Amino acid sequence: MPSEQHQDIVFFLAGLLAAFVRNHRLGKVTIAPLPVQLWPGKFREPDIQFMREENAARRRRTHWIGADLVIEVVSPDDPRRDLEIKRREYAQAGIPEYWIVDPTATRITVLTLTGDSVNEFRYAVHGEFGVGEQATSLLLPGFTADVEAVFAAAT
Repeated sequence: MPSEQHQDIVFFLAGLLAAFVRNHRLGKVTIAPLPVQLWPGKFREPDIQFMREENAARRRRTHWIGADLVIEVVSPDDPRRDLEIKRREYAQAGIPEYWIVDPTATRITVLTLTGDSVNEFRYAVHGEFGVGEQATSLLLPGFTADVEAVFAAAT
C-alpha cells in the first residue's frame, strides 16, 4: 500500500505532467489505480501514466492498452519491483518512456526505449537527476520536473 509520502510525490508529479499535457493538448494523464495492459493477460497499475492524443483509441473505460509514458515512485517494501521487474516489463510492452522516482536516493531516473522489435526493446538511461537538477523528458520536449521540488512535496 502506498504511503502518504508516496502519494504526495505522485500527486505533485501528476499535477505537473497533467498541466503540461493539457496546455499543449498532447493527450491524457491519469493516476493509479487505472490498469495498463502490457500484453494479453498482463496488467500493471503505474502510479502515473500518459497517452498521446494520437493513441487515444488504446484508452478503454476500464484500462489502457499500453501507455506512452509511465512514472513509478519506488516503494521501500520492494524496490526491485520498480527498479528491475517493471523496467523489464514496460520495455517489453514497448512503452517509450519510464520515469523511476526514488525517494530513498532522492533521484529521478528517466529511461527511453531503444531497439527495433518487441524482442529487443530495452531502456537506455536518458538521465539520472538529483537535487539541484531538472529531470527532463525526451518524449515530451519542454517537460521538466525540479527534483528538489518533487521530493519536497512529500514533507
